[in-house]
Amino acid sequence: MSEAAKPSPEMPPRGVSPLYAGVMVKCPRCGKGSLLHTFLNLRDQCSVCGLNYKFVDTGDGPAVFAIFILGFLVLGGALWVEFKFEPQLWVHAVLWGVVTPILAIGLLRLLKATLIALQFYHRAEEGRLSED
Repeated sequence: MSEAAKPSPEMPPRGVSPLYAGVMVKCPRCGKGSLLHTFLNLRDQCSVCGLNYKFVDTGDGPAVFAIFILGFLVLGGALWVEFKFEPQLWVHAVLWGVVTPILAIGLLRLLKATLIALQFYHRAEEGRLSED
């Protein structure tokens, strides 16, 4: 382990709260370094503590959660707008055509960071068969 990667008294071995790391999109160990280098692309390692992000395997988890959450929010919002204001069809197309992708990207970023932080916190990794 390199000097930068060794846990210190102010950096607990399990890292910061997964909720904090997820919402702030920060390193799950130190809570200071940025987790993503573009909007949804993961860095190779933390720029502050040196944590290597090769353990990360969120798979389709963030997308699946985002689909369920977005479906609930957008359908509920569309029904509310329809029954409250009774707009023309083109208003729905414009409103939800803009709102849905914005919510989707924001949710994907939040959910990806949160799942990475939870994976680090719980030391989740690929299953292995026992040699016993």
